[in-house]
Amino acid sequence: MTTPFVCVLVAFVSIWLARIPVFVALGRSEQDFDNKQPARQLASLEGFGARAVAAHRGLIDFFAPFAAAVVIAHICGADPRRSAVLAIAFVVSELLYVTAYLANADYLRSFVWLIGVFTILGLFGLAAAA
Repeated sequence: MTTPFVCVLVAFVSIWLARIPVFVALGRSEQDFDNKQPARQLASLEGFGARAVAAHRGLIDFFAPFAAAVVIAHICGADPRRSAVLAIAFVVSELLYVTAYLANADYLRSFVWLIGVFTILGLFGLAAAA
């Protein structure tokens, strides 16, 4: 398996690992878990819990474009080394994104989000140039 494909797997797993702080926030709340209306319960979280939910959703939003960019770059025969660097940069930006979100560091979070966007665009650019 190529490094970019491993990064897709890591990005997928990180989505579910980012769910752990959501469960921590739910455990700290005074509510019992509401399996009938979980979206409503998640929307009622504040502070750390709300940031944890937003970080998790952010990872979900960017997974499909990242995975598509990796696959398209591979199919088009893009430079494997550059693809690997961009894929690793994306995974690192995801980790920093979640960390910054949970720490309430909004400017850092926005900056690393932008890095993630550029890595995805870079992968599509490599595919176009191949």
